[in-house]
Amino acid sequence: MDDVARVVLAVEAQEVAEEVLHFLDRSGRARVVATAADDRQLHEAVRQLEPDAVVAEPTIASASVGSATLLTLAMRESVASLRAAVAAGADGFYVWPQEREGLLRHVNAIAAARRVPDRRATVIAVHAARGGAGCTFVAAQLAQALSDLGSACLLVECDLTYSDLTQALGYTDADTSSIADLASVGDDLGVEHVEGIRLRHDGGFGVLLGPADVGTVVTDDALRTVVGLAAASADVVVLHLPRELSSVARWCFEQADRVLEVLTLDVLSFRASTRALEALAPLAVRPRVSFVVNRAARSEITPGDVRRVFDEDPLAVIPADASVPRLQDHGRLTPARGRVGRAFARLAERLSADRAASEEEAS
Repeated sequence: MDDVARVVLAVEAQEVAEEVLHFLDRSGRARVVATAADDRQLHEAVRQLEPDAVVAEPTIASASVGSATLLTLAMRESVASLRAAVAAGADGFYVWPQEREGLLRHVNAIAAARRVPDRRATVIAVHAARGGAGCTFVAAQLAQALSDLGSACLLVECDLTYSDLTQALGYTDADTSSIADLASVGDDLGVEHVEGIRLRHDGGFGVLLGPADVGTVVTDDALRTVVGLAAASADVVVLHLPRELSSVARWCFEQADRVLEVLTLDVLSFRASTRALEALAPLAVRPRVSFVVNRAARSEITPGDVRRVFDEDPLAVIPADASVPRLQDHGRLTPARGRVGRAFARLAERLSADRAASEEEAS
């Protein structure tokens, strides 16, 4: 079956290995294709079988797992085992058997990803480490600007706690479809379901909104699958990320081809972004991060200070405009012909040119 994750299991204790093997195999979403008792056996199994996932004890997980997703499994939680998991680059850490359901959910997400068609989109993640810097504004305006260039653009709400895109784009909670509507689909989620909740904005782009009810639970696994399906059905996907560096937000950073970190010209914004990049250092995303200065106006701190602090010039500088707050209050975007609109047009052109250059280099 295409939607079954192929797993290599590396656990030293045979009785525990058998428990985990039977647990995963019985789920119907995983098949253990090999077991290993040490790092040498693990390395050889990964080399020969190229599994989708490796479930390994932290002390064994130091072996190379290639392109497989590494999930670490410990019999008890300790500082040493956590450090070993981090050093190995694990995507998850679980204590057996207490957290076996969490392990299974992660493996199910890997299995679900096998059903996602090949990615066609360039994925751009928009993040602001400081609240109020304008992450929602930049993500929405960028989606419009990319659409104006002729790209099939899909804007995806990944901040499912606040779902600010709903208000920012002029929608109401009562009459819109959202990602929460896919919860009942479960493991059969496909492109057709995502297309079913996709809204068409007047700005020319598609949008997947977050849930209207703050109490609605959308699992991280479901959101990962939605993002994967979105990337298979558009030319460009813009992810509107939450400020918090949650596990799913970190996953989005890893998936993104480009990350736009939104700054305002003040010390707190620069400090917050510096700390966020430090926290994300283990994900090695820094080479894909560019900076967008929002609401630029005369101040003691200037766009030139971006190079001094972050060692590169901002990719775009969006000027302050007194009409923007009024438009936002009415759920409207800035028109393309104004100063702000032209700044976003230049940003979209820059991103599109970089995308074209990357595709040409790859070919």
